[in-house]
Amino acid sequence: MTVQVVSDSSSRLPAELRDRWGIREVPLHILLDDADLRDGVDEIPEDIHKRHATTAAATPADLSAVYQQALADSDGDGVVAVHISSGLSGTYRLAERVAQDLGSAVRVVDSKSTAMGTGFAAVTAAEAAASGADLDAVCKAATDAVDRTHAYMIVHRLDNLRRSGRIGGAKAWLGTALALKPLLHIEDGKLVLAQRVRTAKGAVAALIDQICEVVGERSAALAAHHVGNPDGALELATELAERLPECAPAIVSPLGPVLAVHVGSGALAVCLQLTE
Repeated sequence: MTVQVVSDSSSRLPAELRDRWGIREVPLHILLDDADLRDGVDEIPEDIHKRHATTAAATPADLSAVYQQALADSDGDGVVAVHISSGLSGTYRLAERVAQDLGSAVRVVDSKSTAMGTGFAAVTAAEAAASGADLDAVCKAATDAVDRTHAYMIVHRLDNLRRSGRIGGAKAWLGTALALKPLLHIEDGKLVLAQRVRTAKGAVAALIDQICEVVGERSAALAAHHVGNPDGALELATELAERLPECAPAIVSPLGPVLAVHVGSGALAVCLQLTE
């Protein structure tokens, strides 16, 4: 068999990519009233980001079940699990503990990102596995991909992030930034404020400029995400296609309910993985 790759539901991998590369997903959780909802498994209200919901990491039981099945299916070749940043979720730490219990054939990689920032690293690992790479090589492919990954986001307000505690280095900004359109960046696995912009249009322009600066003359895999803002994500992807002709068209998809709880309605994000 081949090394098996696992990720989690925050990765926002389109079903077509998951199926093509055989990537398994562990659900993250949303806690709403008395219900514990599994992302990607249970029905979750579309307006979850407007409700008093919280999120929770993948459970040890879910992680263990998926890892054990993947390990059995690998016929001993091993498992590489690429998860949401340890700076944004407790999933990675729990995954490390579960992997330790299962032995050295299960490796866990901190994507230091989320959404397709995590998804791109998982796909890179799966591509290496499909080519016949061994466990060490597949794990290295994933960690190398992490180093080539960048993610930026625009939110309309910081309220959701402030409540959830998912934004760092922003204490001096919180009093004024709520009236602006913050451009955020995932830096060393944590979400930080990169720039204050006065209008939504200006924030999108700043986001595109930042992406183009990072990519430069190189090529990259791109994804444009949104929370209840598909037209905005499509316009963003169209502009990126015009500005970055060396890159394949961006994947356009929702950020998903877990991330939506933290960033709120109207949010836009771009994740990219530079080619080697």
